[in-house]
Amino acid sequence: MAVRTSINDYARHMSDEELVKLFVETQENRYFEKLYERYSEKVYHKCLSFVKDTAKAEDLTHEIFLKLIFKLGTFKEDAKFSTWLYSITYNHCMDQLRSNKKRGEVLQEEPIEVPDDIDLNNIFDGDDVQAKNLKIALDQLSVDEKGVLFMKYMDDMSIRDIADIFKVTESAIKMRLLRSREKLRKKYLETIIFFGILAVKLIEIMRNLIA
Repeated sequence: MAVRTSINDYARHMSDEELVKLFVETQENRYFEKLYERYSEKVYHKCLSFVKDTAKAEDLTHEIFLKLIFKLGTFKEDAKFSTWLYSITYNHCMDQLRSNKKRGEVLQEEPIEVPDDIDLNNIFDGDDVQAKNLKIALDQLSVDEKGVLFMKYMDDMSIRDIADIFKVTESAIKMRLLRSREKLRKKYLETIIFFGILAVKLIEIMRNLIA
């Protein structure tokens, strides 16, 4: 028991990449268990942001870690494990959503959850952005458009890492980001104008009722 404890303590201080290497070399579960311990909650919450259903998010998390067992042998030592795992998580969730859509299943209107305190001000070059209106605008973007914006501006991923996830060139990702930003800006402005007009109409109605 003491030997087992000392091994676990030793593994606790290893980097993710060291744990991957040791698991691939030895196939001993304790190294994989340590990776699971570190990342299961993060993967679960990422899945939950896609499907907004706790049971489905748990299923997706189990599927991702099962897939991870067979993929660890392909992990490149010069890569960052957390980014690599995120790419697997993102692609698995996206594949699930696309598969559901092809089968004609009804998807959630918001397949990627938008946090209440979302802050993407840098998308608009420092303009003061209202979170409520931004959420409404984001809901009008496709899953891929939201995904690429979230990876860049919320997960702070590099262009190269995003390109690896989408399996396209860095130039293609830059173009997608540009188009997604511009579409979001347009939808955001449309939302502001819509609610502005609505507010004016409501004021007019209230005045007429009072008169």
